[in-house]
Amino acid sequence: MERIKTLYKGLLLGLLVILSPSMAFSQRYDILGRSELMVHGGGMNYIGDLNNQSAFGDIHWAAGGGIRVKLDNRWSVRIEGNYGTISAKKDWIPERNLSFRSRITEGALLVEFNFRPYGAGATDYQWTPYIFGGIAAFHFNPQALYCNTHGDTLWVDLQPLCTEGQSTTAYPERRPYPLTQINMPFGVGVKWRINKTFSIAAEYGFRRTWTDYLDDVSTTYVGAELLQKEIENGIVASQLADRSSIPNAPGIKRGDDSLNDWYSHFNISIAINMETLFGWMKSKKCRN
Repeated sequence: MERIKTLYKGLLLGLLVILSPSMAFSQRYDILGRSELMVHGGGMNYIGDLNNQSAFGDIHWAAGGGIRVKLDNRWSVRIEGNYGTISAKKDWIPERNLSFRSRITEGALLVEFNFRPYGAGATDYQWTPYIFGGIAAFHFNPQALYCNTHGDTLWVDLQPLCTEGQSTTAYPERRPYPLTQINMPFGVGVKWRINKTFSIAAEYGFRRTWTDYLDDVSTTYVGAELLQKEIENGIVASQLADRSSIPNAPGIKRGDDSLNDWYSHFNISIAINMETLFGWMKSKKCRN
């Protein structure tokens, strides 16, 4: 929780640095002229226990937007939010038969470096490849399909079911994993300046997380008896914890806790110069 609070403070500080007209940077440079409002769309992909750490698993839509401020023709900083879905519909180990989906909500503070001088200057290039990296906070919530006694198929939240014995007397060292955590985004892209107003970009990036529970799978089976005895909705928990045709005994490996889960995000974005949108405010101020 302290790490999350620290991250939010950092994101807030970054936003203030970008937007506050009282900052030294704002006094020296034209913030509106150097700022862009971005929207983007693309996809997200999960990398973890259920797809054998593959970067080419189930792909789902994702969308977002943000603000980019060009510090010079090499460096930019941006703050953005993203929303998407990750999943593993089919287990790479058929006998284990696990699956999940999770909605991802993400807020990130990123720094970009252009490999070529990029901008509106006479010696700048119209396009450039770039790399980016930073820090983000994200919320996830793994779910699985469950068929109830009425024959209805429902998406059920997995974290409250403690499918690997979290908070039980047999596994006191296993604690429920937090659904809001931090990650480290990084990746590559290419951007192209269409004219003074618009630019487009395409990028692909990874999110390095510090959790092995994006998919609710990490350690060992704990057995149906324990879950039914100590967990609320224990019958549902036991059925979703072990979906193999032959029940696994407690202690049998369920996931690989030596590797944390990741997810990737690719998108195509369009950006509009903020002076085009809000330049009238500056002109009005000058007239007054």
